[in-house]
Amino acid sequence: MREGTGIVVSPLIALMHDQVVALKQLGVRAEYLNSSLSAEEARGVENALTAGELDLLYVAPERLLTERFLNLLNRVRLALFAIDEAHCVSQWGHDFRPEYVQLSVLHERFPNIPRIALTATADGPTRAEIAQRLQLEEARHFVTGFDRPNIRYHVRQEASGAREALLRFIREQHAGEAGIVYCLSRKRVDEVAAWLNAQGLTALPYHAGMDAGSRRRAQERFLMEDGVIVVATIAFGMGIDKPDVRFVAHLNLPKSLEAYYQETGRAGRDGLPADAWMRYSLSDAIQLRRMLDESDADETHRRIERQKLDAMLGYCELISCRRQSLLGYFGDMLHEPCGNCDNCLEPPQSWDATTAAQKALSCVHRTGQRFGVNYLVDVLLGKDDERIRRFGHHELSTFGIGQDLSANDWRAVFRQLVARGYLIADHDSYGGLRMTSACRPLLRGEEALQLAKQAAPPRRGKKSRAQAAAGDDPLFEALRGRRRELAQQQGVPPYVVFHDSTLAAMAATRPQSLEEFAGLPGVGERKLQTYGAAFLEVIREHQASL
Repeated sequence: MREGTGIVVSPLIALMHDQVVALKQLGVRAEYLNSSLSAEEARGVENALTAGELDLLYVAPERLLTERFLNLLNRVRLALFAIDEAHCVSQWGHDFRPEYVQLSVLHERFPNIPRIALTATADGPTRAEIAQRLQLEEARHFVTGFDRPNIRYHVRQEASGAREALLRFIREQHAGEAGIVYCLSRKRVDEVAAWLNAQGLTALPYHAGMDAGSRRRAQERFLMEDGVIVVATIAFGMGIDKPDVRFVAHLNLPKSLEAYYQETGRAGRDGLPADAWMRYSLSDAIQLRRMLDESDADETHRRIERQKLDAMLGYCELISCRRQSLLGYFGDMLHEPCGNCDNCLEPPQSWDATTAAQKALSCVHRTGQRFGVNYLVDVLLGKDDERIRRFGHHELSTFGIGQDLSANDWRAVFRQLVARGYLIADHDSYGGLRMTSACRPLLRGEEALQLAKQAAPPRRGKKSRAQAAAGDDPLFEALRGRRRELAQQQGVPPYVVFHDSTLAAMAATRPQSLEEFAGLPGVGERKLQTYGAAFLEVIREHQASL
């Protein structure tokens, strides 16, 4: 809308490439400058920039901050600076990039050029930090809300069998559809990807331990082909704007709700139904806490990250609406339960766990606050075990007092006591549990405790909700086929041509003319001219065959 060129600060090559390809489809004069270009290609982009031939130029902060590039901008008519993924400026964030902190130079060098900072993941304190570090204290804030109502949240603790549960979930609800599976370690990424492939799925690993070429090929296949699953560490995702990702699965606990929100937010960007599915265990929390305590961060940073991990664990153990809790964390209110998370759809039963919790806490205390969950459960169940006898714990008053519950039930009690802050896992003693000051009122009988009962795995139908939304219409599949052909001819991802939601609208309304086609969602003037006739042909052929 403004005259001149907009400079977009973007942190990843993949993100720049993806967005520039999509913008060119819309008729926008967009380019990027990054290390993927040859010297000759980069020179051509710079010449177009100084000649005023670009609407938007994408550039990484590292290049932008060089004296050479800043001097080049002095010769350009600038419309604005747009700082994308602005949460990267936050030193407490999950994607901190030191170069972003230096972007305040834009205010100093170009004080009359408007600046805008954008992010999809920032709570109140992070927004304040963005404004302060980028010298945007006087800027207006536009917060559109964090709710993604088309995403269904489903979280379950599962110490074993998580991989098999993932396979069932994909086969029953997302067969042939694109998805992302997040794991905590590179080793597990490789193992899960290999196992899914052995089960007949198309699964590709992605992590920082792979060479750049292998990562690039995995990302290209994910973008260009249908039904590809990427199994990844958090190294994958920020550069992905694929709208038809139908599920994001976590096989380990994310380290914060910010990370979880951003990762699950890669599902369902086309507005069609999508799933955020998670399986986790208490050992995940212990491992994350160990990684945090062994990091080089200062104590203030570690304390904040521990609080974020505690909030993540608390979210997992909720028995109320997950969406209300998630939005509330970001300062966004949802006044009614969402009706589209596991706790709303299949409300967990709760029980008065006050006495059980007192037994569990007493067992932790009497065994010296240095043993892990499995050992404590064995003591409560009165197991005849050589190790228990060696420590003399078979003579404790808590030995055998928990035989009214099963081992799985006791593990759930301990897990929820950690999530509620009554116990803390001490990785220095190999996951041994220690009591916190929050225990006192519960042990004295001054407060009651309701915990969730362990639910049986839900049974679901075979067809995904997105497939149900599109129906079994053969026209929809024919339109997808034409889209795939056009995308392959141009070397672009299919969704750059049209989103699934646009194809679903075509199949539902069956336009007969370019005028009717222009009324479809996602069809602008450029795409009408480029693709309208090709898709109208498919619709006419389909109707002629009926």
